[in-house]
Amino acid sequence: WQKVLYKRQPFPDNYVDRSFLEKLRKNIHARKYQYWAVVFESGLVIQQLCSVCVFVVIWWYMDMGLLAPQWLFGAGLISSLIGYVIFDAVESGIGKSQSDQSQWADLKNAVVFLAFTYGFSPVLKTLTESISTDTIYAMSAVMLLGHLIFYDYGANAAIVSSTLSLNMAIFASVCLASRLPCSLHAFVMVTFAIQIFALWPMLQKKLKAQTPHCYMVITLLFAMSALMGLLTVSSVGTVLFALLLVSISCLCPYCLIRLQLFKDNIHGPWDEAEIKEDLSKFLM
Repeated sequence: WQKVLYKRQPFPDNYVDRSFLEKLRKNIHARKYQYWAVVFESGLVIQQLCSVCVFVVIWWYMDMGLLAPQWLFGAGLISSLIGYVIFDAVESGIGKSQSDQSQWADLKNAVVFLAFTYGFSPVLKTLTESISTDTIYAMSAVMLLGHLIFYDYGANAAIVSSTLSLNMAIFASVCLASRLPCSLHAFVMVTFAIQIFALWPMLQKKLKAQTPHCYMVITLLFAMSALMGLLTVSSVGTVLFALLLVSISCLCPYCLIRLQLFKDNIHGPWDEAEIKEDLSKFLM
């Protein structure tokens, strides 16, 4: 018996001999995960969930009149400056310190953005007056959910879109800001959304790549801050959110490791043929 199709052989079409399974290979491309490595990678999901939680809590504080927009703007400005210094320090640690010219360009961009947002804050405040509040809340919830779904967590998948994720978060912030008391509240809320959804992920990804231990500490502190802020709004919501964070950071990695034991991908001579051509002969 020969494994060819162009010869007539005295065997059935589905006949194979004992040597057919000698080239059987299992799970040759399977990736083996380590539990703590998966827990570390889940930090991005935890960070983004906490970012959405903090944003919603801050919006609730401002809507209830418990937080003045001046205090939030001042705290956000100080936090942005500290984050910028930390980002520049991390860049300096790998020999890429920003020049004075680039720092001046960043400052001008920040001033232009603040001026532009402040100038259009009355428009943002009255943008959705004709839409009911329930619709605004529903739209904001859907947009924030989409932001979490399309966010770039480091996976190479077609659903990932950083631009779409950021735009959905900003759209949700504009919708929620339009329900605040005045245009100053709307300006501060949109500015805070840019800080937590655009600037903060840049810093956390840099810390994750350069200082993993510091990144884990910041993730834990950020999660605790989100839970403490949510506790002032709803105790039931705090318990449910804490269970969600524990499930994502501890239970889901454990389930992934356990499911790896059941992976059984087989490879052998029955696989589709792959045409591999030597491209060097076409370049000569």
